[in-house]
Amino acid sequence: MSEYILQFEGVTKDFPGVRALSNVSFRVKAGEIHGICGENGAGKSTLMKIISGVYPHGTYEGRVLFKDAELKFSGSSIRQAIERGIAIVYQEFALVPQLTVGENIHLGREPVSAAGIVNWHRLYSETRELLDRFHLRIPFEEKVISLGVGQQQMVEIAKALAENASLLILDEPTSALTEAEVESLFAILRKLKAGGVTCIYISHKLEEFFRIADSLTVIRDGAVIKSLPVKETSTEEVIRMMVGREMKERFPRTRRELGEVVLQARDITTSTDAAKTKRALKGVSFDLHSGEILGIAGLMGSGRSELLTAIFGVPVAHLRGSVVVTGEEMPLGRIREAMGRGISYVPEDRKRQGLVVKESISNNMSLPNLNQFSSILAINKLKEIRECQRLFDFLRIKSSSLASPVESLSGGNQQKVVIAKWLMSKPRILFLDEPTRGIDVGAKYEIYKLMNELAADGVAVVMVSSELPELLGICDRILVMHEGKAMGVLPAAQATQEKLMTLAAGMTLRE
Repeated sequence: MSEYILQFEGVTKDFPGVRALSNVSFRVKAGEIHGICGENGAGKSTLMKIISGVYPHGTYEGRVLFKDAELKFSGSSIRQAIERGIAIVYQEFALVPQLTVGENIHLGREPVSAAGIVNWHRLYSETRELLDRFHLRIPFEEKVISLGVGQQQMVEIAKALAENASLLILDEPTSALTEAEVESLFAILRKLKAGGVTCIYISHKLEEFFRIADSLTVIRDGAVIKSLPVKETSTEEVIRMMVGREMKERFPRTRRELGEVVLQARDITTSTDAAKTKRALKGVSFDLHSGEILGIAGLMGSGRSELLTAIFGVPVAHLRGSVVVTGEEMPLGRIREAMGRGISYVPEDRKRQGLVVKESISNNMSLPNLNQFSSILAINKLKEIRECQRLFDFLRIKSSSLASPVESLSGGNQQKVVIAKWLMSKPRILFLDEPTRGIDVGAKYEIYKLMNELAADGVAVVMVSSELPELLGICDRILVMHEGKAMGVLPAAQATQEKLMTLAAGMTLRE
């Protein structure tokens, strides 16, 4: 048997008007962790869908060999791939929110008696055994809807581990994980590797490849640029291969003078239960200036996202405090009120909260802005399309037309559509919650440039991010949260990752 568990030979895949993969050829050794990286739209997801049975044999050219035998899945059958020992964890979750963790992990393969009755005791005991084996701290009898994004990601991983796969594919597995959860995941991968399991690891966080992967394949515009051992390359070389050009800086910075205070938040407090005994936010106060980029740092569950949603007007329990926008107090708990004051909000979960993925790019852009194009009797479609086209071109969204459904776009381009619809509202204050999560280094750079341009035009930008280098690289000041409290605001020029983590852990800085 060959030392290679997976081999691609001249794989080419076309969609209408687009060549997604072009003569892809590379090999993955058995028992290794093989990284795959490339910009959004490079073809990574298409390649993984071929391996996992989403695109059956005959819909692409070339050959894919798994354990020296050609993969020939008939129809779109992920189950056939699983039966061959191939499991995949997608970036977008495929969980049933109203089912428990145990039910999700066993979905489709529940232990049943001869009479067809589910053996619940066995289901949950097997779930507990699986989670204990890999040191996953997940409440297995809780419904998935009650879990945070990071825990939901670990449930997805647990589902794949339950299949006893010989090839495990992870697509952006750490995009929603804390650093502690990332370390737990890496420990799991090392344990699987020691047991002979091969892993394909896809990530936009390039530093992760150098922490966990043995070898790396770089894909650009559907073609393989190079496959090589990780120890023979560097972050700078990987970026150059990904984008096709030298990137001298990852964070474009411009010197800015802070303008007047445009938003004052005072004593923002919310509860997470009817008894008001659990606080999501505990008296948070801060000022926001025109023309600045204010970062918000903190660990998962620290209240970063809750702070933005509370100010924007998303309904929350027992909200109190005050928000003053350009000198006038703004009523809390009303999204329309916030939008009327010039506040726009790009949410963390772009799929569930920011987009209607079945609709076109233009419909998604204009949806919250139809009042700009409508009269009493009708919508001025020409004016609407002109404005959509302007933002489409400005943000360099990669798609054949505005009529394309959003679900056909890469993650980075979907993020641009979310940003475009709020730019269309001409905001004075823009909230961005994890705006670069799950997108490649080139798309990140474009979003950073856009943030700088908005700030230069006087827009006040607030950005929540889990990546400390990103906050230090792009922000003017950084507000640090810990368990619902504001621990302090640091000028970015005086901040370090160590200082931010000290505050995020609830400790005070030494003089």
